[in-house]
Amino acid sequence: MGTAVYILGGSQTDFSRNWAREDLEVYDMFSEVLRDAISDAAIEPGQIEVGHVGNFVADLFAGQGLIGGFFGQVYPELAMLPTSRHEAACASGSMAILGAMRDIEAGHYSTACVLGLELMRNVNGKTGAEYLGAATWKGHEAQVCDFPWPYMFDLITREYDMRHGIRDEHLTRIAEINFANAKLNPNAQTRGWQFADGSFSADDTLNPVIEGRVRKLDCGQITDGAACIILANEDVAKAHAEKQGLKLADIPRIKGWGHRSAPISLDTKLTSSRGNGVIFPHAAATISEALGRANMKAVTSVDGLETHDCFTITEYMAIDHSGLTAPGESWKAIEEGRIALDGDFPINASGGLIGLGHPVGATGVRMALDCAKQVSGRAGEYQIAGAENLLTFNVGGSTTTCASLVVGVGQ
Repeated sequence: MGTAVYILGGSQTDFSRNWAREDLEVYDMFSEVLRDAISDAAIEPGQIEVGHVGNFVADLFAGQGLIGGFFGQVYPELAMLPTSRHEAACASGSMAILGAMRDIEAGHYSTACVLGLELMRNVNGKTGAEYLGAATWKGHEAQVCDFPWPYMFDLITREYDMRHGIRDEHLTRIAEINFANAKLNPNAQTRGWQFADGSFSADDTLNPVIEGRVRKLDCGQITDGAACIILANEDVAKAHAEKQGLKLADIPRIKGWGHRSAPISLDTKLTSSRGNGVIFPHAAATISEALGRANMKAVTSVDGLETHDCFTITEYMAIDHSGLTAPGESWKAIEEGRIALDGDFPINASGGLIGLGHPVGATGVRMALDCAKQVSGRAGEYQIAGAENLLTFNVGGSTTTCASLVVGVGQ
């Protein structure tokens, strides 16, 4: 894959926090996660040569743009740091990672900081839904609903049903697994949530309908949070490994990447793929490219997946689009217990977006960080046994932008 890019360390905030209620701003979130990531990576702030920020809608939720200026506000050593901000809805963090990778691969810089963040719990639910609707084709779709994204992903559920058939209990099981995994994650938004018997069912009281076949527990959570990783080239990683008493092969690196975009209209995407086995061919190609660049022949060459589950149907889609099952047969991996934490292919050991939380701009960065933790044996109670390589799959909009990374150790 060309020049190797290593992950020296990183940090994420506690996704259960409501920063506005603490009388804190998006800057405070940025400052905290940056300081913690630098400490975790055991570097000096001045070693950072370029900064990349992933963020979707701070302009709307926080009235704040030009977020790259925060680096120098936190550390005087970074007052002249070159920075940029990346926006691709929920895939913004992954775009920031890809931007930093290109900087390192081109030889322009040896060490990069990638920081993704979103402040979203400072407005009411309806206003938040309107702001997040900016990633739809505004004025052309999701016009007859209160909550644009549950409506849009219900359309994807219906598309699955039309092409392959789909049962609600399989979607519910995805939610149940992710909430259970989140209880093991000390940063998860829902780690303290309690569920009544029957919550993971079609009970309209315990699990009410939001839009169509999308129920409350099918939905990812509106979340405040930030994640940050420090990336470096091989020379810096070698020095880092020596300083830490490690081998270079012990430092997580990005072994492969994939990135595709599609037309913004969901209807255009669905119409164009009819007759194809998978619903979103560009999504399948994204994952295939990441595996191919990592010299891996199949998704089973990795030890698990951190995937986008803004809704349970999104994870259901990732299962067959990754090639873990044949198209339309994601239910088999669910029924066979393969995707549970103790299964042969754990998905969202962290709790995913549903259990851990989904601060939009941070999600792609958080996925990479969690994969780096897993392959370093640093994931704590949600550690995947023997994990050496993990895959991410991050989506922006109605799969308009897709990104995937293979993060691993060793050769």
